Amino acid sequence: MTAEPARSADRMRASDADREAVVEQLREAAAEGRIDMDELDTRLGQALSAKTYAELAPLTEDLVPIEVATGEPLVLKGGMHGVTRSGVWKVPPAIRAQGGIGGVRIDFTRAECRLREIALEVRGEMAGVKIVIPEGWTVHTDNLDQGLGGLKDKTTDERTPGAPLLRLTGSCGMGGVVVRHPNFRERRKLRGIEPR
Repeated sequence: MTAEPARSADRMRASDADREAVVEQLREAAAEGRIDMDELDTRLGQALSAKTYAELAPLTEDLVPIEVATGEPLVLKGGMHGVTRSGVWKVPPAIRAQGGIGGVRIDFTRAECRLREIALEVRGEMAGVKIVIPEGWTVHTDNLDQGLGGLKDKTTDERTPGAPLLRLTGSCGMGGVVVRHPNFRERRKLRGIEPR
């Protein structure tokens, strides 16, 4: 029973945008010398003729650079006044967010991320932690302690090929943890920022 959603996600039809994203990744990999021109041609043909996510995913699985978590993680402390990480920023492999009294908001929608997986340890504390992830990213919350504030996961399970998985650990505390995709206003703002 539990495997059924994963199978249906694999069978989900790929859109033109999905195919174009994979084509762009393949071209970047060829430019960086990670695949040769013959392999590029083969994979491009497969990408352009792919009908489902299951056909697209293997084409880039071995191309996403694996970044090793070295040094200290990015630490965001809400403290008294709160803290927000948004706009254009580079996502490290590990992040630690402590809500404090002011709360923490982490917005990944314009962040630069070439990781397959991000480890995010949260401590909701009094004000909680709010997380915004792009459409196509997924979140794993099985190892998160619900605390008193609990978790509100408003994301979908539909993962775009090559998109990151956000792995949440820690505790929701009293303030709770909210994970969601961009709302209508945020999506309009993002479209306004993108080049036309």
